[in-house]
Amino acid sequence: MRLHPDKLSRQLKQSLEPIYVLTGDEPLLIQEAADAIRGQARAKGFTERELFNAEARFDWQQVLTEANSLSLFADKKILELRIPSGKPGREGGQFFQDYCSNISADNLLLVILPKVDKASQNTKWFKALDAHGAIVQVWPVNAAQMPQWIKHRLDQAGIHANHQAIEILAERVEGNLLAAIQEIEKLKLLAPEGEIDSEMMSSVVTDSARYNVFTMIDRILDGDSVGAIRTLRGLRDEGTEPTAILWALTRELRILIKASEQAASGESIDSALRKLRVWDKHQPLVRKALRRTRPAQLTMLLRQAGGIDRAVKGMRDALPWDELTSMVLSMSGANPVHPSNLRLALRE
Repeated sequence: MRLHPDKLSRQLKQSLEPIYVLTGDEPLLIQEAADAIRGQARAKGFTERELFNAEARFDWQQVLTEANSLSLFADKKILELRIPSGKPGREGGQFFQDYCSNISADNLLLVILPKVDKASQNTKWFKALDAHGAIVQVWPVNAAQMPQWIKHRLDQAGIHANHQAIEILAERVEGNLLAAIQEIEKLKLLAPEGEIDSEMMSSVVTDSARYNVFTMIDRILDGDSVGAIRTLRGLRDEGTEPTAILWALTRELRILIKASEQAASGESIDSALRKLRVWDKHQPLVRKALRRTRPAQLTMLLRQAGGIDRAVKGMRDALPWDELTSMVLSMSGANPVHPSNLRLALRE
């Protein structure tokens, strides 16, 4: 069944589906939905969790083996399966069909993948998941929706802000929901009375703007590798989480890849960027990056981002900040984008 993200919390309180599929390109909303599902599952006795990343040459049999094995520590377990490409392939598609034909009440399958295209939605594996579980499609929050989204989150935090203050924050975060949440957390500390006006909002934004992810992204797109690295180091020194930086880099890479694909199909860059909801003041920088980077290089960088994500989560023995530095240099044009130059063991 299809389930709107806003209805997920209510549905979880009523019952727990054997399968949940989270799909979309907004990491924060995906993370929040996954946390809600895991939390309710734990309350229902699913106290063990097995995590799988289905990338190239993934062994789907190990998931099936885990699904059929008895746990030494818990009666029930969550099988969390992440598919970064959004395409499980032939073996993965068959796994989902086989799994759906013999669902165990002792397992909860949580599948996380990017936005699923129309062709994939018509496949047998996707239809099987739809028939036996809940599909939660997460949609990005566009520029027009951002102020209302921020207002809702401020209300949840017990903070009242006037319209102008909300607009200031919306412009500051430029669509980055994780950055918006981080700013709201600061506001909770700086506004104990729960009242925020435009003057205070501007002050908070200014105080936090010395080093910010958006400045780094602009410098990367502009080819300013020295400035980008300086900002990256400032973010590290100020305690910014690698996840927030990786989110911004990955988001920008996906925009560049989609824009280059649409341009290759004959569409104008201007039209492609409008469809991708790239902010007007951001478009010249995106065009500049597209002129110096080939689609194949962008794809390699996206794979590198996936490897850094695994390192951040402790699934690879690597130094995330070193690899983020390498990635920023590559994206800004200082390092040639070539498999031999990527500081990432892509075979892992």
